[in-house]
Amino acid sequence: MRISRDKMLFVFFVLSFRLFMDTGLCTAVPTELRITTIKQEPYTISKGSQLEGFCMDLLSEVAKKVGFKYRVQLVKDGSYGRQDDNGNWNGMIGEVVRGEADLAIAPLTLTAAREKAVGMTKPFMQTGISILLRKDVSEESGLFDFMTPFTAETWIGILIAYLGTAASIFIVARLSPCEWSQPQSEENRFSLLHSLWYTAGALTLQGAGPHPRALSGRVICCSWWLFTVVLLACYFSNLSSSRSQESSQLMVKGFEDLANQDTIEYGCLAGSSTLAFFKNSNNPVYRRIFEHMERTKSLVSSMDEGVRRAREGHFAFIGESVSLDLAVARHCELVRAHEVIGNRGYSIATAFGSPFIKNLSVAILQLSEAGELAYLQSKWWASSCMADKARSSAGHLHSFKGMFLVLSLGLGLGALLAVLELTSKSRRSAGEQRKSCCTVLTEELSLRLRNINANTPQENVDKDKEKA
Repeated sequence: MRISRDKMLFVFFVLSFRLFMDTGLCTAVPTELRITTIKQEPYTISKGSQLEGFCMDLLSEVAKKVGFKYRVQLVKDGSYGRQDDNGNWNGMIGEVVRGEADLAIAPLTLTAAREKAVGMTKPFMQTGISILLRKDVSEESGLFDFMTPFTAETWIGILIAYLGTAASIFIVARLSPCEWSQPQSEENRFSLLHSLWYTAGALTLQGAGPHPRALSGRVICCSWWLFTVVLLACYFSNLSSSRSQESSQLMVKGFEDLANQDTIEYGCLAGSSTLAFFKNSNNPVYRRIFEHMERTKSLVSSMDEGVRRAREGHFAFIGESVSLDLAVARHCELVRAHEVIGNRGYSIATAFGSPFIKNLSVAILQLSEAGELAYLQSKWWASSCMADKARSSAGHLHSFKGMFLVLSLGLGLGALLAVLELTSKSRRSAGEQRKSCCTVLTEELSLRLRNINANTPQENVDKDKEKA
C-alpha cells in the first residue's frame, strides 16, 4: 500500500514538473543577456556614451515583461546579416548564430532564410518595399495647378472680398446723392449686376464703365484697384516660382513607372532583404528592376547614402517603407511613393531553438495590444518638417492680412462718406422743407433702399396714368 502511494506521488510530481515546464514559467533566462544591434536612426542612435532610440525603448519594455538584464553591444562588421555561398552568416545574424550574442534587436526583416538560421519573434513592426524620390520627380501636374499659388483659405478670402466690394459699391451708389441725386425720376446706373461686373472687370485689369462719380464710390474703387494690383502681382510671382520648381522630365508613381524609364537611376541597399526580394521574384517588372541594378551597379552601401542621393535628385532609393517614412519626416523635399510591395515585419532574433523566444513574442504582442508600440513609433518618427517646402511659395491668408485690412478700411471709409453725403443733402432739404433732419433722412433712406422699382422715372409713370 505504501509502495503504491509512493508511485502515485512520483507520477504526480513528474506530470506537474512537465506541465510547469510547458507553460514556460520556468524558462531559463541568463542573468545578463548580450544584445547586438546596429546604428540606424531612429532605431539605435548614440547620445554621448549611451544608446537610445526605438529599439532601445522596445528592449527596455520587453526586458521588464520577460524579466532579464542585458548589455548592448554594436555589431562588429556593421551588417544586418547575409549568408554567403558557403552558408556562413555575417552581421548581427552571424553573431547570434556563433553564440557571440544572445539577442539581435534592430530593424531585422523576417525572412525564410533567417528563420532557418535563428529564432525570430513575432514582428514588432510591419513594413514593405517602396520608393523614395524628390517631390519634383514624383509629382505630376494636376488639372487645377493654376490655383496652387494661393491656398484654399486665401481663395475663399478673395471671393468674400470680391462680393463684399461689389455689395459696397451697390449700396454706396444708392445712398450717395452725388451718385444718384433724384431717386424719384433718375435711373441708378449701379445695379447689383453692374456692381458685380464692375468689380470683376477691375479684378482682371479691364475697365467696365460707367465709373462712380461720388467721392465715396471712388474711394471704394481705389481701394479695390490697389487690392487687385497687389493680388495679381503676388499670384503671378508665386505661379512663376512654382512652375520653375517642377520637373518636366519624368513622373514616377510606382515600380512599373520606374522600370519603364531610363532617365533617373535607382538602387537599393546592398546585401539587404530588399535586394533579395527583387532577385528571387518571378514578376517580370521586379526582375527588370533587379537586372538594371545589377547591370548599372547602382546599389548603395548604407541607408544614409541612399537618402543623400535621393535628395540630390535623379536617383530613386528603394527600401523599407518605414525607414523611408523617417527620411520623409526629416527632409521636406522627399516623398515616398504610395505603392508598397512585399509586406514583411521586423523581428527580434535569438539563437535557434531558444527556450524563451515564446516569452519575447508574448511580450511584443502585449506591448502592441496596449498601444505601446504605436506610441514609440509616433515618438521616434515625429516629423521635423514644419511646412511643405515644395508648396512654400503658396500664398497663405495671413500673408495678405495687410491687403485685406486696407480694403476693409476703404470700404468702411466709402460707406461713411456716402452716409455723410446723404446726411448733408438731407440737412439742406430739411431747411428748405421746414422739417427735421432725421425725418428727411429717414425718407431719403426709405426711398433709396425700398424694394420697389425706384429706377422707373416718375415722368413715365405720369404718362401711363394719362394714357389710362
